[in-house]
Amino acid sequence: MNLEDKIYKYLKYYNMTPQLIKSISGRVYRTLPLSIRYGRIYSKYARLLEESQWWSEEKLRVYQWQKLKVLLKHAYKNVPYYKRVFDEIGLKPEDIQDFDNFRKIPFLTKEIVRENLQDLVARNYPKSKLLYVTTGGSIGIPLGLYYEKGVARSKELAFLTAQWSRVGYKIGDKLAVLRGNVVQGTQNGRLWEFEPIKNRLILSSYHMIDENLPLYVKQIRKFKPKFLHVYPSALTILANFMKKNKVEPFPSVKAVLAGSENMYPWQLKLFQEVFQCTIFSWYGLGELSALAGTCEKSNYYHIFSEYSYVELIAKDEQPITEEDAIGEIVGTTFDNDIMPLIRYKTQDFAVYTKQKCECGRSYPLLKKIEGRLQEFIYTKSNNLISLGPAIFGIHDIDWIQVNQIQFIQERKGELTIRIVSNPGFSKEKIEKYVLNLFEERLNGVCDLRITFVDKIPRAKSGKFHFLIQKLPVNIEDINCLEERYETADSGF
Repeated sequence: MNLEDKIYKYLKYYNMTPQLIKSISGRVYRTLPLSIRYGRIYSKYARLLEESQWWSEEKLRVYQWQKLKVLLKHAYKNVPYYKRVFDEIGLKPEDIQDFDNFRKIPFLTKEIVRENLQDLVARNYPKSKLLYVTTGGSIGIPLGLYYEKGVARSKELAFLTAQWSRVGYKIGDKLAVLRGNVVQGTQNGRLWEFEPIKNRLILSSYHMIDENLPLYVKQIRKFKPKFLHVYPSALTILANFMKKNKVEPFPSVKAVLAGSENMYPWQLKLFQEVFQCTIFSWYGLGELSALAGTCEKSNYYHIFSEYSYVELIAKDEQPITEEDAIGEIVGTTFDNDIMPLIRYKTQDFAVYTKQKCECGRSYPLLKKIEGRLQEFIYTKSNNLISLGPAIFGIHDIDWIQVNQIQFIQERKGELTIRIVSNPGFSKEKIEKYVLNLFEERLNGVCDLRITFVDKIPRAKSGKFHFLIQKLPVNIEDINCLEERYETADSGF
């Protein structure tokens, strides 16, 4: 058993222990060197990023090209899907001599991944190295993928830590988390829990109503976190409450770490006003095909050249070259050879810029991210809460019954759930499963109704909206609704 497997086994048993034992073992675990806690893969990338973030643009491009050459040879030799596609278009890895040639490779879509999942898995890896995961499901249904055990998550941690270090974060610093984590015991009024091994206070994102928010403020203030790790939509609810009630900021908080959703200018302004600290935002995907984040000097998103190869394409699928043009993010994974994704269309959109950041890093920049529109719903008690935490990260095996899902709100405290079912499953059982799932996740704040449809239409932009909100969303002092929808649907 290698080091990563030993750590995984330890964490599995750790999660089953009582809180007192967790606290003791978690504190002991945090005293271990990072190289032992997270293994050689983490250490490898952490060392690389300390140096490579300051490489020249030319050196980063050389690094990317070397990674792509190795990847293409591997994919053609070991991945059935790519062998078939390359042969069909008469292309061999050695025919691809530069980045322009690379664009001859057909795009990969989410639909292609779903239809060819097993053929996208490299044949030179044993099944014991496969780790099945699902993406967050921001387009309406999670996407199944495979990671390489002991590699993908360690690499991800190294890159995420490198990003956060720009605003002073170090592993082990206290974090207060508002990111859709399920907290045990909420039915008994326990809306938070301490996670010792990562030194985190995890707060429920599903119970953020006015009568509970003073308790959230009290717990955060008592815990004294150095950073808030959040979904922007969840933090917006807390920030609006604090602003409305003139609650003082948390003096211990040095920065907000906001990711997994798009953060809009009105949210950035609100967070800066309420929390009076640095607001750090990043963009990433479960598919591991792109990673970018802001820095200590600007709000531009710095694309990690060492993480993947990223393209930005226009509506006609040609490269974006004009300042402020909006395009779709296309990514090619590095270092997940067990299931490489080449020219993967993310269905996320961003604004291109040729600008350089004064921080001194030579990474390509995005002016802003336009995709991943978080949404809000009205509860029975007229409270505004984010739907995002309830519908992201569903890993239940029974979810395979559902092909697509979409929520519609036309009345406060009510939600209609549209479902496109997969063939071979009973609609009666699907309805019971989905109702139980979301009644638990939403804790009864809305009455739910299921309707089965043959197809869920997309927006004019071509994107899928997991929520169609037909009610005007009135967030106090923030005039953002029209701006959000106009931005989301423009230019594609």
